[in-house]
Amino acid sequence: MTERAAGPIVEVRGVYKTFRRAGRWPWSRGAEVRAVRGVSFVVQPGEVVALVGQSGSGKTTLARCVLGLEPITSGAIELEGRAWHDLSEAARRPLRARYQYVPQDALSALDPQQTALEHVVESMIVLGGLARSQAGLEAMEMLDRLGLAHRSGALPREMSGGEQRRVTLARVFALRPRLVVADEPTSGLDPDRQGAVLHDLITNLPDGSGCLLVTHDMPQARRWCHRALVMLEGEVVEAIPLPDGQPSHPYARMLFDPWGQHDLDQSTVS
Repeated sequence: MTERAAGPIVEVRGVYKTFRRAGRWPWSRGAEVRAVRGVSFVVQPGEVVALVGQSGSGKTTLARCVLGLEPITSGAIELEGRAWHDLSEAARRPLRARYQYVPQDALSALDPQQTALEHVVESMIVLGGLARSQAGLEAMEMLDRLGLAHRSGALPREMSGGEQRRVTLARVFALRPRLVVADEPTSGLDPDRQGAVLHDLITNLPDGSGCLLVTHDMPQARRWCHRALVMLEGEVVEAIPLPDGQPSHPYARMLFDPWGQHDLDQSTVS
């Protein structure tokens, strides 16, 4: 496809996402839940932007809206200057390889009957349009870059949590995407493996691509991201330049203060 003119990879303008929650009983009145409220931001080429906040703050919902995995209620989302929010899935499908998602639960995203190599090869054939022979060569190169060449024949159940996540990264990076949206990609891993997986994620981003990283790990956000967008009850309450920017909003200060985190976890803020 033709390359787009230089500009933001992601532009989100005044996005709202409202869910309808059913009542407790069949005859009960339902309620509206505003998961995302009037959010606007951009992701520039080469930029890694963190979405941070406690569970229920709207991070994952917003990230899924950016990729069109959730429809928005109002507002606008553009990817590389192209309106994305109102495209049909049929129109999005040929472009999906450019805009990739790294799920939180790697194991559930992998086919239990496919090896590490088969996962990557299939993505390159189906989404990348490569011939099987070429896909096999490039897939092995990508697995080697991620330290998985010796595990190319392993099934998901035979892999560690870190290896499973690297397979999901290999599938994504083999397509050379312009945007990677990673939803808590280190969830459930011990601290050493978390750092290693994030290193593999950030250092393997294609040149000029953008990344939206959903995380609740503030130290990792400081280390790897250019900016943090702090979400509270569906709104972005502060944008913090990283690594050295200091939060000013009380909620943001508690997120970034390891001593205040315990107090926040015990509060009613969600």
